[in-house]
Amino acid sequence: MNLAPSSVLEPPAPTSLNTNAIAHEPSLADPSNPSHQAILTAHPIAAAAWHAFLWLVAGNVIGVMLALLLLLPSLNAVLGEWTYGRWMMVHVNILLYGWCGLPMLGWLFRIYGADRGPTAAWCRPVLWTWSAALFVGSLTWLAGHSSGKLFLDWSGYARFAFPAAMLALWLLLAVSVVLAWNSARNRFWSAHAIKIIGLAILLAVPFAIYVASSPGLYPAINPSTGGPTGESQLESSLGVVAILLIVPFGVARREPGRQWPLIISAIVFAAEALLCLSMYRGDISHRLPSQYLSLGSLLAWLPLVPAYYATFQWHENTRSWRAALLWWWGFLVVSGWIMFLPGVLDHFKFTDGLVGHSLIAVAGFLTALLAVVLVQLLGDDGWILTRRWSFHMWNWSVLAYVVIMMIAGWIEGNDAAFTSAPGQLRNLLYTLRLVTGILMLIASAEWLVATSALLRAHGFNASEHTHEVIA
Repeated sequence: MNLAPSSVLEPPAPTSLNTNAIAHEPSLADPSNPSHQAILTAHPIAAAAWHAFLWLVAGNVIGVMLALLLLLPSLNAVLGEWTYGRWMMVHVNILLYGWCGLPMLGWLFRIYGADRGPTAAWCRPVLWTWSAALFVGSLTWLAGHSSGKLFLDWSGYARFAFPAAMLALWLLLAVSVVLAWNSARNRFWSAHAIKIIGLAILLAVPFAIYVASSPGLYPAINPSTGGPTGESQLESSLGVVAILLIVPFGVARREPGRQWPLIISAIVFAAEALLCLSMYRGDISHRLPSQYLSLGSLLAWLPLVPAYYATFQWHENTRSWRAALLWWWGFLVVSGWIMFLPGVLDHFKFTDGLVGHSLIAVAGFLTALLAVVLVQLLGDDGWILTRRWSFHMWNWSVLAYVVIMMIAGWIEGNDAAFTSAPGQLRNLLYTLRLVTGILMLIASAEWLVATSALLRAHGFNASEHTHEVIA
């Protein structure tokens, strides 16, 4: 699975570009030019990448520590009150809201034009506000305060701080829309309408986070496993599909004459959304055919996503990560459906097998998607993510981690004491898990170092940089 071409070792040389055709094509923003002729200093985007990699490295450091604690439980005594359970909350949340969230801030900066003009100077304060809210959240989790809900652990001061950071982002985007209302890139009313609709949706998110973090509010559960139902799994999966479909419009231009993947994707998405709305939304078992068959409808996206992404023009530097994205997407959809089937889920529930599946989703699929977004936004500067050794080290380490956890989970399904009682096979698997975690940490640290060097090379004054495409 050689996904990284040798040409990504260094930034590619400039090539020719028909800028006249691009200059007259309507767009929501000024997406990164897929050629190498664009001026792509993109200071706010690089700053968003730096914050994202900082939290990725922090999350991986904690992950390595947690893996070590599983091998040497006596080390928990050294941590005092900051034990395994508290660090686990920090680990999962900073990876979700830090690593997975911050690149999308860069995407929003580009969509709304906040990374250029007078609003560019305010991108950094918004990024620091976001990171500060995550830091406050980390302190509350280490202090033992939590709502008790996975990925919605916000409580106390953090429950106000993080939505406030989201509102700061919204305010920046709204100001960007107002200031650029009559600009050339917003000359079409469709661009205005879509941006305003986007702002309306984004305004609801911080309030939804606050309400959903309430310990008294819980979604429907699967009484057979204590986990989510097929309907809730389909609903959340369609949210991920929606992100997959929307993201390219902000960073890449469409290939002319290739409309059918977009039309079919829209039809399939609408059909699955109607299916989801028609399903029972209460507590229900995964053993009912309506639950696992409806979730199986996601298999339709296996051929659709590659065809959909092929309708857009991508920077050459994204090639390796786009290939990785499609591999991980296929792995995620197929394995996710199989693991939900009756008998399989009953065997894997409460085991390391589900940990392995979460790595497919976050460390595999989402990381590849975010890498594609960042590289496309950064253009020629996206080489920071495409060095062969770190690319392969990350992806192969994640794959090895998943295989190790699936093996451990399968054994644990037959013997519940397997992971809690030290033994030779258990210790071997957990040692290999620790090694893969260290390798992922090394790869992510390289990305952070490279991004830091990129920021130093471009300087720290956002007003000195331009983001317009050469016409």
